[in-house]
Amino acid sequence: MGTAAAVLGGWIDLALGRLIDLLMAIPQLIFALLILTVVGSSAYTLILVIGVLESTRVFRLSRSLSVSIVNQDFVDVARLRGESLSWIIFREVVPVAFPTLLAEFGLRFSFVILFISSLSFLGLGLQPPTADWGALVRENASLIAFGDVTPLLPAGAIALMTVAVNLVVDWYLGKIRRGTAL
Repeated sequence: MGTAAAVLGGWIDLALGRLIDLLMAIPQLIFALLILTVVGSSAYTLILVIGVLESTRVFRLSRSLSVSIVNQDFVDVARLRGESLSWIIFREVVPVAFPTLLAEFGLRFSFVILFISSLSFLGLGLQPPTADWGALVRENASLIAFGDVTPLLPAGAIALMTVAVNLVVDWYLGKIRRGTAL
């Protein structure tokens, strides 16, 4: 949507930008707590809420990247050739923006893991019997007072997952820069 808004411009870009600004004005945790309290915390609701919340940041980044790419000469040449909107977006703009968007994906994925774990720690994430790292930390948090390291194991798994995702994304970005990626 951010790329399409940047390529189309005009009132579509303005309307989508204001809608995203409105969504970004609401604090993420409060919005998620409100929706999950009212609707209930099923996996589908959690996916929808996190998708809406995280899409705002991706929209802003993809739009700003696309605005700078759309103003380049090769996009003007594609327009002059009479290429369609989908051609310009998927053949001209997205390949140039892909590495930056992939790096953002790694960060957003890590933030989503932390956000779901936070909601589960508060009791509004995935519900039992579904296992969740945040719920495991909450259930075992009282053991820290006795010197038990059990709550640190799921917390360590959360940290390990976020680092691993970012290492894989960095590795793949390195392959893209060297030209050996698929």
